[in-house]
Amino acid sequence: MKRRQLHVLAAASALGLIGPHGLAQAQDKPVLKILVGFPPGGSVDVVARLLAERMKSVLDQNVLIDNKPGAAGRVALGEVRRATPDGNTLVLAASGALVILPWLYKTLGYDPVRDFTPIARTTSFDFALTVGPGAPAGDIKALFAWLKANPDKANYATSGAGTVPHFTGVLLSQETSIPMTHVAYKGGAPAAQDLLGGQIPLMIDTASETIEHHRSGKLRILAVTGENRSAALPDVPTLKELGYNLVADAFFGLYGPAGMAPERTQKISDAVAQALANPELQARIRALGLSPSYAGPQALATIQATHLKRWEGPIKTSGYTIDQ
Repeated sequence: MKRRQLHVLAAASALGLIGPHGLAQAQDKPVLKILVGFPPGGSVDVVARLLAERMKSVLDQNVLIDNKPGAAGRVALGEVRRATPDGNTLVLAASGALVILPWLYKTLGYDPVRDFTPIARTTSFDFALTVGPGAPAGDIKALFAWLKANPDKANYATSGAGTVPHFTGVLLSQETSIPMTHVAYKGGAPAAQDLLGGQIPLMIDTASETIEHHRSGKLRILAVTGENRSAALPDVPTLKELGYNLVADAFFGLYGPAGMAPERTQKISDAVAQALANPELQARIRALGLSPSYAGPQALATIQATHLKRWEGPIKTSGYTIDQ
C-alpha cells in the first residue's frame, strides 16, 4: 500500500470513520472522500461527519472528511469539479455557493449546474429575524413601523456579505418598501454581540445564532423566514403567515463532479437517505438548528434550480457584486 494511502487511512481511523476491519478492507477498496469547504467544527463539517459515520457501513467503503476551507466554499467545489467522476470525491456544499455566488462573481470558476452531479440534499434551514434592545418593537408589524419612522436606524446585521441572510434582507426591504442598510459582520457571533449591546436593531441569520438569547429574554426572535414554523421555535410565526410574500431558506447538498454514473449516484444517495432515517442522527442535526431533510438527485437538482431563480432578481436589483 502506498505511504500516502496509509496516511489517509490512519487519519480516517483516528476520526472514527473507519471500523475495526476498515484498514484491511481498504487495501481493496478506494476511500470515499467528502470535501467540506469550511474549517472543522462548523455546521457543514459536523453534518458531514455525522453522515460519514453511517454511510460507510451502508456503502461498505471507508469515508474520509477532507476540509478545504476558503472563498466561501469555492475551493472545495473547484476541487470536486476537477475530480474523476467515479463517485469517490464528493463535496457537501452549503447552498449559497451554488445559488448566491453565481450571481455575484463575473468569474466564479465553476458552473453551478453543468459542473456537478446532484446526489442528495441532507439538511435544510431558514432564518430568524431577531431584535435587541436597540429596537423597541414587540412584534414584526411594530418593528417595520419603527424602521420606517427611523430610516437612519433601519440597519440589519448578518454573518457576512454575499450570504443568503444578506439577500434575505434585500428581499425584506423590497417586500416592506423600507430602505434598509446591510451591515456585514465576520460571523454570526459578533453580529449577535452588537445586537445584544444595542449597536444594531435587527439581525437576520440562522436561529442557532440567537435562539439561546431569545429563550433567556435578552433578544427577541419575531419571525422566521421558512415556509413553515421552525420546530425549534413553534411559537414564532413565519413572515408568510403574517402576510408578507417572503420565503427564504437554504440547504446543504452532497454533490459529485459532472459525469457520474447514475447507478453510483443513486447508491450514494440511498446511503444518505438511510443515514438520515436514523433518529439519533436526526436529533444531533436538529441540535445544530438544522432540519434533516433528504431529497434525491433529481429533487436536489430541482431545488437548486428554484433557489437560483429566486435569488437572481434580488441580487441583480441590489447591484451588489464581488470583483475578481
